[in-house]
Amino acid sequence: MQTPQAPRVWSQLMRSPFLRRVGTYILLSAIALVMLLPLLWLVSTAFKSPDENIFAFPPQFIPTAPTLGNFVTVWQQNPFGRYFINSTIVAVLTVGLNLLFCSLAAYPLARLRFPGREALFAVIVATILIPFQIVMIPLYVLAVQLGLRNSYMGLIFPFIASAFGIFLMRQAFLGVPKELEEAARIDGCSELGIWWNVMISSTRPALVTLAIFVFIGAWSDFLWPLILLDRPEYYTLPLGVAKLAGSFSLDWRLIAAGSVISILPVLIFFVAMQRYIVPTESGTGLKG
Repeated sequence: MQTPQAPRVWSQLMRSPFLRRVGTYILLSAIALVMLLPLLWLVSTAFKSPDENIFAFPPQFIPTAPTLGNFVTVWQQNPFGRYFINSTIVAVLTVGLNLLFCSLAAYPLARLRFPGREALFAVIVATILIPFQIVMIPLYVLAVQLGLRNSYMGLIFPFIASAFGIFLMRQAFLGVPKELEEAARIDGCSELGIWWNVMISSTRPALVTLAIFVFIGAWSDFLWPLILLDRPEYYTLPLGVAKLAGSFSLDWRLIAAGSVISILPVLIFFVAMQRYIVPTESGTGLKG
């Protein structure tokens, strides 16, 4: 009597690298689709006309009569242009200051020897565990005392450096070959010269990664501007979108249109910058 061959064939198929790769792609695609469903619903709602039911079940992701009227209404009846400029100023300055100060702080922690270096780095990393809500009130009091309320600098100053940015840049600097640093020192480079000509040039992918994280955080920040600002001319896009809920009595089509406007720059920035990040064994690969 012959034993059944089906289990053996199935076992051989499961060990096939091609089939395992296909199964992995199918699983990841299903997970990605589930995560993208809220975004797809948001974009679909932004293009739907008032005659369409946005809460129909099952959801209708393709509008029957797509319209740009929601975007026009949001842009014309609210100063979204001003909100956009405010968000751009805050995000760009926050990114620039983060790259500068985090890399300057990370360089001595990675390449210089001095007493207490490891303890100082441990304290900096430990601050990541402190929620922003704990330091929010002291920061607000400090901003008021410094006269930074209702100003761009007030929106920026709590985020000009971050423990995560210092940690990321320090790890990137540790991966730079010491021979490059020694060659620059022999050529007469100062410490700032080594930082700029060797470290910054060798860790551009890490800088781009930090820039992406900081830009997304600064652009989408809602809590700090809500606390610090009471003059609409300084509102950022998240505050502008929140204002739509009251302006249009919860018209979800207009709120969705405002949300799409607010997230487009983040998507564009990410797509434009990610091509500069090339994974390598050392983590310092750069695409020219």
